[in-house]
Amino acid sequence: MKVDAIDTPEVRLVGEAADSIGRECYAVGGYVRDLFLNRHSKDIDFVTIGSGIEVAEAVAAKLGKKTHLAVFRNFGTAQVKKGDLELEFVGARKESYSRDSRKPIVEDGTLVEDLSRRDFTVNALAVRVNSNSFGELVDLFGGLDDMDKKIIRTPLDPDITFSDDPLRMMRAIRFATQLNFYIYPETFSAIQRNAERISIISKERIADELMKIMASPIPSIGWKLLSDSGLLKLIFPELSALRGVEIVKGRGHKDNFFHTLAVLDKVASQSTDVWLRWAALMHDIAKPVTKRWDENIGWTFHNHNFIGAKMVPRIFRTMKLPLNDKMKYVAKLVELHMRPIALVEDEVTDSAVRRLIHDAGDDISDLMTLCEADITSKNAEKVKRHLENFAHVRQKMIELEEKDHIRNFQPPVDGQEIMTMFGLQPSPVVGQLKIAVKDAILDGIIPNDRRAALDFVIARAATLGLHPIE
Repeated sequence: MKVDAIDTPEVRLVGEAADSIGRECYAVGGYVRDLFLNRHSKDIDFVTIGSGIEVAEAVAAKLGKKTHLAVFRNFGTAQVKKGDLELEFVGARKESYSRDSRKPIVEDGTLVEDLSRRDFTVNALAVRVNSNSFGELVDLFGGLDDMDKKIIRTPLDPDITFSDDPLRMMRAIRFATQLNFYIYPETFSAIQRNAERISIISKERIADELMKIMASPIPSIGWKLLSDSGLLKLIFPELSALRGVEIVKGRGHKDNFFHTLAVLDKVASQSTDVWLRWAALMHDIAKPVTKRWDENIGWTFHNHNFIGAKMVPRIFRTMKLPLNDKMKYVAKLVELHMRPIALVEDEVTDSAVRRLIHDAGDDISDLMTLCEADITSKNAEKVKRHLENFAHVRQKMIELEEKDHIRNFQPPVDGQEIMTMFGLQPSPVVGQLKIAVKDAILDGIIPNDRRAALDFVIARAATLGLHPIE
């Protein structure tokens, strides 16, 4: 079979360079897979029989000026870059592994041995780029047929594949999520049998795979596979603990794991922001630790939003996710996600909306997206009512923000000015006056302007026996 889509000037040039030094050369891996899936790949991997570095040097010479060649002799690999073009070269290899490491012992090998060592059949395709047989497909393990059937399957014994390099278990789930493929039953069973082997993989590598799952169109696919495989309880036990329903006196709560996945997918359908998706995944993370049975009202999860927000930094630290403003953003949305729901269940007052705008700041729109996604009831009338209430809240936010400019505001009178005005040293009284003027603005008692704030502070200070210094 010939692969016509590979016939591009840059690939032809690689073939000519390989021909010039008498080397067999093949495009392999994800680039070839994506040709068949009509997906764009920004880089191309090549395998050569013999030295990949020599072919890379020949390619760089043909590409000429402004070409960057990077050679990694310890690994037998080389990279050629020119503009947006990125080409990777390696000689065909065979590998063997020790039990306690995913780093292989590498030796020169044949094309068959090289393709055999690859993780999945869909990634074990090769296309020859030499001129005499340009575009000829090498498919030793039925990868093309697996692609047609949307199957993720290992070329060789999956137990050996996953035990040798346990990261491949994460990759299987990630590919199934990204491509909306399913994992072949024998392959998935091997993941379940070898799940404990994930312990030798660094948290950073696992986090990288999780980020790719979260960026996928339907991220719940990956999280359910992680749960079903037994990997989730090992890499993210707090999320795994959400799964299941406990019943007391005939009353059960909803399965918070599947509720969470429903919320995640609804958020993903509205936003590509991966951190908003993480907030959706973690919005109920504290429900297992706050779950209580109350004889009068049934199951409760009091303060799960506040406790969940406190759990976020520890989870990010453990999972090697970034400990920066992204983590703070996720914690903030977890903490605030109950506020709009509580607000619509009561009267939607201007004061409550002002406080929500102030506390959420620039993240208010994301918070509302999360809260709208959090309505997963099967009662269509209830969903309709909640969404209409949220629409009312959004409209009121727009009106109040235009009028009062509450988002991220600082009171027009600060602590230093209060101390100067009344001749005070830093003290609790100064803090009380600062809080009082802020609350007065948020409650709509005074407008958000300097003159009104000064008059309010003077009047409030007078009730404490304080008067401005002349």
